[in-house]
Amino acid sequence: MTDAPAPDPAVEDAGWATARTLAEALPYIQVYDRETVVIKYGGHAMGEEDVAKLFAADAVLLKLLGVHPVIVHGGGPQISRMLERAGVKSTFVDGLRVTDAATMEVAEMVLSGAINKEIVHWINRAGAEADVRGVGLSGKDARMITVEKTRKTRKDPNSNIEQIVDLGFVGDPKTVDPKLIEALIYADEDYVPVVAPIGVSEDGATYNINADTVAGALAGALKAKRMLLLTDVAGVLDGKGELIRQLSVREARQMIAGGGATGGMIPKLETAIAAVESGVEAVVILDGRRPHAMLTELFTQYGAGTLVRA
Repeated sequence: MTDAPAPDPAVEDAGWATARTLAEALPYIQVYDRETVVIKYGGHAMGEEDVAKLFAADAVLLKLLGVHPVIVHGGGPQISRMLERAGVKSTFVDGLRVTDAATMEVAEMVLSGAINKEIVHWINRAGAEADVRGVGLSGKDARMITVEKTRKTRKDPNSNIEQIVDLGFVGDPKTVDPKLIEALIYADEDYVPVVAPIGVSEDGATYNINADTVAGALAGALKAKRMLLLTDVAGVLDGKGELIRQLSVREARQMIAGGGATGGMIPKLETAIAAVESGVEAVVILDGRRPHAMLTELFTQYGAGTLVRA
């Protein structure tokens, strides 16, 4: 036996704790083996570069553990900053950006260009040793997402009459063809698709789509095991500010109708409901700014947000 230095007890204990964590994760890893998980990576959840690197590393780890991650990203704050720099003023109606031709051009440049390729870059860096590769796409590729123009109405505050609001080039998914995504996730190589929320109408016009809506529609088309909505809040909170761990579709509808859900949580719950009803087993709304939130949700008994299921 050599005169090797005695191991640091703290380091040794940390090693045993890591091994125990991996062993405890085995049942959950088996649950998600070769299953598809659609991840909506939001503009605010993207955070700083260090957060983006951690997110990319976790996506690579999911792929290496046998999960098929499919990432759909937003980018509203980044679009706003680019429009400000270009001197273009944005107008919003109920949280949706009114998108004229000039705004659409900037939105596509930011979403399909800068943001999409940055996420792909970090995935490629994180997965270089194991040859896990990010693939940047938008709904325009292979006619993945065909859209129809969003129809929005609101009541005139003076006359109380419903009026049609023209949002410009803002669309909703009409059809989703998942063949390209399926070809990537089931390929012999380890690809991670990264999808920008851009689609094309039947007459060939380019439209901006809400990223939550794209994630839900794509998750339904892929019959995903899980859809993770990464946002900047812990999940759905009750009246006392406590995290609600689980909601049925019926309970989620009751929260919306009864005023328990407000602001940006309403469209997230609506997206979750639509995804579950289209075949997704469950949707989880969780805080994407927390390190390893996806791993905690999928591979531990505790979870990391609010789970919505049938």
